[in-house]
Amino acid sequence: MMDEGTELSLTIAQIVQRLKGTNLHSQIERQAKECLHRPEIKLESLKDDVRHFLKASGWEKKLQNAVYRELHVQPPPCHPATPPEHTKEPLAYMRKAQASWEKRILKSLNSMCTELGVPLARKRPAIEQKELTNKWNEMGTDEPDLSRFRPVYAPKDFLEVLISLRNPNHDSSEEASSKSYWGLVQVPLQVRDIPQMREAYSELCLTSGQLGIDDLTHVPPDLFESEHIRIGKKVLSEQDSAAAQQYSRQGCPTGLRADLWSLILNSTNSPEDVLHYNQLKAGVIHHDLLVDKLIYKDVKLTASNDDYYFVFEDYLYQVLLCFSRDTAVLDHFSYNSATPPKSYIQGRVGEEEFAVVYPPNGVIPFHGFSMYVAPLCFLYNEPSKLYAVFREMYVRYFFRLHSISSSASGLSSDPCNTMMRLLVIMLKHEVTGLRSRAGVVTPGLRVARTVRRTAGFPKTDIGGEERLRN
Repeated sequence: MMDEGTELSLTIAQIVQRLKGTNLHSQIERQAKECLHRPEIKLESLKDDVRHFLKASGWEKKLQNAVYRELHVQPPPCHPATPPEHTKEPLAYMRKAQASWEKRILKSLNSMCTELGVPLARKRPAIEQKELTNKWNEMGTDEPDLSRFRPVYAPKDFLEVLISLRNPNHDSSEEASSKSYWGLVQVPLQVRDIPQMREAYSELCLTSGQLGIDDLTHVPPDLFESEHIRIGKKVLSEQDSAAAQQYSRQGCPTGLRADLWSLILNSTNSPEDVLHYNQLKAGVIHHDLLVDKLIYKDVKLTASNDDYYFVFEDYLYQVLLCFSRDTAVLDHFSYNSATPPKSYIQGRVGEEEFAVVYPPNGVIPFHGFSMYVAPLCFLYNEPSKLYAVFREMYVRYFFRLHSISSSASGLSSDPCNTMMRLLVIMLKHEVTGLRSRAGVVTPGLRVARTVRRTAGFPKTDIGGEERLRN
């Protein structure tokens, strides 16, 4: 264990190292050099004057937002002697299960590749490049023959893997007792109890205002809404990511939601971001990947058949095809229990120096993957902005929905175990009665279709939303 001072020093060093060499770092450095020619910068107070200039010109706020982003994305520093694989996932049986799951995915992809005689990647002919360029904004009108292609896996397959997880060190002799785990997911992971949930989500208590919920509070709903919107506009004007995240805990006004989410994620859609998106677009036009067919197939099977999302079909293709080429996504594997899949250059199979990550972003799409993007299409009508927000959401949150991990934010702990434990606590007598009368040993709380339920479009009447009660 590290003491608090050592951990803080390591955290600072880690963030400094991460920010060095970034576009923000070079911009701040350039601004600091240019301001030296300004008359208000004095030699005797050089350090303070430069700092004041950066603060007044907004660069200090941008740096704060970048640091805040790193604090939320990167895991806390571990002891220097900790092996890298333990940093990604501390539990050996979880690492083993994740590795086995990855082999299963790769086997499915390679089998399909071999059966269909389709290469993993190929350069598009000039005519095909021109056609794709011309119909980039109308890809939904294309009807390729995808009947031979099948999804690599579906969420229910991943659920079956979670159900089969077992800790080899856990004593299972009490399996039929009241102390056993009654849900389908049988891994003994620590989850929040009700007092901890109340503390973590204190803004949801009945005495606090929450936008869109008409519970009895000391402030009338209409008055709270107008004041909340006023504060929201002020938060946006300050461009403070930490303040925006705290503000959103009491609800995001519909008209401010897009800007608030972008601010929380520190997704600015700068000219550099637009350029990066266009470079990815060029990569899609120049090369065809096997995973492109999986993306087409998934969008056709899910969003295209949805009453709410079918209008965003073109956006989904644009974002997901670019996402598959984005090597910047690989950074998240430093704190993800998963490992990016690799392939070999033709004729060099087995030679590690000729191994390449495939697809370039390290993420193989599955059935339902497009539903991660679909809800965001309601908020952002510019593809580059939509892409930047989705990528940031993925590397922060979405990757946990299809990775096997003991993380408190992982699917094994939350929501699977959390929901089941809370259900047993709140309805203890009912669950016990069900066991005794029906002879049920492990009644299952199925969390299938997790991706679909997360992306489901909410009804317009949200006055009946339920909150964690005191």
